[in-house]
Amino acid sequence: MGSPPGLGRRPRAYTEAVPSRRPRLVRRDSAGELSAALAQLRAELDLPTAFNAEVLAEAEAAARTVPVDPAAAGVDDLRDIEFLTIDPEGSLDLDQALHLERTPTGAVLHYAIADVPAFVQPGGAVDAEARRRGQTIYAADGRIPLHPAVLSEDAASLLPDQDRRAFVWRFELDEQARPVATTLRRGVVRSRARWSYIDAQAAIDAGTGPASLVALAWFGPLRSAREAERGGASLNIPETRVVSDDGHYRLEREVSLAVEEYNAQVSLLTGMAAAEIMLRGRVGILRTMPAADPDDVAAFREQTVALGVPWREGVSYGDYLRGLDRSQVVTAAIMDAAASLFRGAGYVAFDGEPPADPLQSAIGAPYAHTTAPLRRLVDRWSLVICEALANDRPVPPWARTSLSELPKIMGRSDGVAGRLDSGTVDRIEAAVLAVRVGESFDAVVLGVRGDGARVQIAEPPVSAKVAGLTAPAGATVRLRLESVDIASGTIVLTP
Repeated sequence: MGSPPGLGRRPRAYTEAVPSRRPRLVRRDSAGELSAALAQLRAELDLPTAFNAEVLAEAEAAARTVPVDPAAAGVDDLRDIEFLTIDPEGSLDLDQALHLERTPTGAVLHYAIADVPAFVQPGGAVDAEARRRGQTIYAADGRIPLHPAVLSEDAASLLPDQDRRAFVWRFELDEQARPVATTLRRGVVRSRARWSYIDAQAAIDAGTGPASLVALAWFGPLRSAREAERGGASLNIPETRVVSDDGHYRLEREVSLAVEEYNAQVSLLTGMAAAEIMLRGRVGILRTMPAADPDDVAAFREQTVALGVPWREGVSYGDYLRGLDRSQVVTAAIMDAAASLFRGAGYVAFDGEPPADPLQSAIGAPYAHTTAPLRRLVDRWSLVICEALANDRPVPPWARTSLSELPKIMGRSDGVAGRLDSGTVDRIEAAVLAVRVGESFDAVVLGVRGDGARVQIAEPPVSAKVAGLTAPAGATVRLRLESVDIASGTIVLTP
């Protein structure tokens, strides 16, 4: 499995960062056809467009009137904590800010999450539109935000050098980065700096970053070790990204930076703490995923033997995958098969009896989405419920009475986001290959799929199904590109 969705990172398929590598761009003579295909995909999925006047007016009024003075807001003044944010280059919708300080016995982590509930009136126009959207959609041809920009990119965003409302988690950590005490309160914070992943990684590598970044490099590996102990398997698997460059698109396949994984572990820790609070309080909403079916596990184990890299008895699933050599071509086939073991991720709301199976199996613990309220609807509920329970106050009635609606809303939204993601990549892959019909490519067979096999071309990083291909998983094959259809994202390859 890759990192579980919703750990506070924007989907890696869509980012504004332009790395130094320059894979093949979509040719100008295909760009118009691709733009039309992406527009048609949006229409087919009935994606939202601009916010209506009522929503914008309500958001603008909230941005003007919600107090950020701690005394006026009736919240704690936490502006002396030197928070920083770490996000993709150019991001303005900043949900999280952190401050991590080493202590003689471990560390203290403060994690500020944007106080979106302060700006959204339950039952109001902004709330209703957010429930219709469910989450921010990251499309190659433009982001579709959950909230109007006046909130998501300004008043509610944890931008640097601005007083901002936030829910602030405080974790006391031992020397192995295990939490020994946790609190949650509302306050006003002031971020000192906005770091991009690339710049943060460079500062960590050079040893020139602020104390929080230095401590993050201590925290991340230890939290990964704790994940391995509990049987989690959120792994760093290469993903295909779509990069926009002067109105054109290209594909990249790469592994995330170490600092992204460290940052994800902060969100992961917080999500597990939120789940514990809600389970203890017997009200809330969890992100769950059932354990892999034993028959699927047995089949995967057999596949690893056939591929020559057997998953041996006594080794956990996560440890086996962590130990694979990413430079070997067979690893791509193993990862493809492994990802199929975990299916059925969803949301479970409860008020009273907790769910019988609260586990998120890829994480190895109960888990809740709670760190991205600017970009995901459900987090707004998690935050207000956890803050109330953590401080022995009643859960706000609006949050309690509407809990049961959330699984359906989020399930629908996740489905739309997934179809947009896969449909976009298909169409851009077709556009990238449009001028290469008749050429041949080397590819790795990922696995058998019905009457053919799924393959991964090395360059450009394109995956496709090849009808009639009988080569075993892990094999290297030579394929000829027969045709492409940008409008549907169809690619026809033959051995």
